[in-house]
Amino acid sequence: MRDRSKAAIIGAAERLIAQASASDRVTVVWCGLEETQQSLTTRLTTLRRTRAGRILAAVPYGHSVPNGVESVPFAPKMFRLLHPAAPNRYRVGSGGRGSGKSHAFSTAVILYMLAGKRRVLCCREIMRSLRESVHHLLVDKIDALRLNSFFDVTDREISCRLTGSEAIFAGLWANLNSLKSLENIALCWIEEAESVSARSLEVLAPTIRDRDSELWMSCNPDDPAAPVQAFVDGKRPDSSHVHVTFDDNPWFPEPLQLERDYLRRVDHDAYRHVWLGECRTMSDAQVFKGKYVVEEFEPAAHWSGPHFGADWGFSQDPTTLVKAWVHDRVLYVEYEAYGVGIDIDRTPQMFDAVPGARNYTIRADSARPETISFMQRNGYGFMQSVAKWSGSVEDGIAHIRSYERVVIHPRCTHAIEEFRLYSFKVDKLSGDIQPVPADRHNHVIDALRYALTSMIKSTGAVGLIEFWKRDAAKQQQKKIELKNRPGVIVTELTSPWQQP
Repeated sequence: MRDRSKAAIIGAAERLIAQASASDRVTVVWCGLEETQQSLTTRLTTLRRTRAGRILAAVPYGHSVPNGVESVPFAPKMFRLLHPAAPNRYRVGSGGRGSGKSHAFSTAVILYMLAGKRRVLCCREIMRSLRESVHHLLVDKIDALRLNSFFDVTDREISCRLTGSEAIFAGLWANLNSLKSLENIALCWIEEAESVSARSLEVLAPTIRDRDSELWMSCNPDDPAAPVQAFVDGKRPDSSHVHVTFDDNPWFPEPLQLERDYLRRVDHDAYRHVWLGECRTMSDAQVFKGKYVVEEFEPAAHWSGPHFGADWGFSQDPTTLVKAWVHDRVLYVEYEAYGVGIDIDRTPQMFDAVPGARNYTIRADSARPETISFMQRNGYGFMQSVAKWSGSVEDGIAHIRSYERVVIHPRCTHAIEEFRLYSFKVDKLSGDIQPVPADRHNHVIDALRYALTSMIKSTGAVGLIEFWKRDAAKQQQKKIELKNRPGVIVTELTSPWQQP
């Protein structure tokens, strides 16, 4: 009797161990490129009966999986691009905002790491910290797929306990020499590939040299002359490419729909670049061309600020809040809040996304005194309206351009977009650039002007033109100085403010 009890206990323990061992297994299955729903269901049902542990099935959106199998859906175009049965040296996904490219690439990277031992390099041209990398996106995917127990995440890499796969992160521009010595890279994912230089690609490509290794690129097309475009135009036989937009994303979120509708209404050309992913044309009419950079930064205690400014949305225009700093002739844009179709009772909550907004003076557009009064009664007691004068817009532009540069934090995506798109009017007949800014792509910029109102000198449009002339004279002097240096060749450039 005692022996039978002992045997029963041992048997139960063995079953528990077996169950625990099974729960530590993950099988990744991809639906076939041309596989029917019925065939997929049959195959997964059979696998479920014979395979212990979790089964993850990568499927095109709309395909179902049987009970006991976990679906990992992809937008159909991205599914075909990233499918293991369609390997290629280069796989490129291009497109506009809201297309879901980065989410598809990050999901595929996690599935590839689970399917076998792979060393993955995740990179972009400039990466000063992991916050500028896809590290957080991969971690989010691990969380969403409930795979935390199978991965170890540190502030330097992500590794898979089951297969020994690892993902490492690097910026190309600052690490070209060290990248040459990397070994055993089976997969390289280049995010924001539109900004990668020809030199970086020249050094990186031969570094990814393992047998069957691949380079994946995700990009929002920008400059038609960018090196990545060589992989987008379909001329290379060793590359696969798909172009996706919001229309190809089954999970396109409603808040982005409002922003998309707004830009389509106010500027169709910009809409085609931002949302349809078409290359933009650089124009001398751009107000802040060459004046701003996108970099991470941390404000220091001795900086001037923070300076807050708010612009109110009318009808379907966006409501915006910006937080900025000034130091050593540099203007820093640290935070933004941006929302289209925001009701007045939701505005305080939206502004709360900007740290410190309730504790400092906010200079706001005086055109909506009732909104300012509402905000003051709802926790924003330091908010005040700004004075406007004839030429205040031009004066604000001249003031912002007077800084040596404007540094925009990468989190301020709408500020980055507006600084790129905000332009002067162009005469339709002559093509001449006029010293009058077009009233679009300026809601974050307007908020920034309001934030800096106390520092802006009232000189009107004449003041802006005079600033242009002085700035052009400085550039001309620099050019003369350069010409006098031995071995220097100076190329003539036309400044957007050099009017006849």
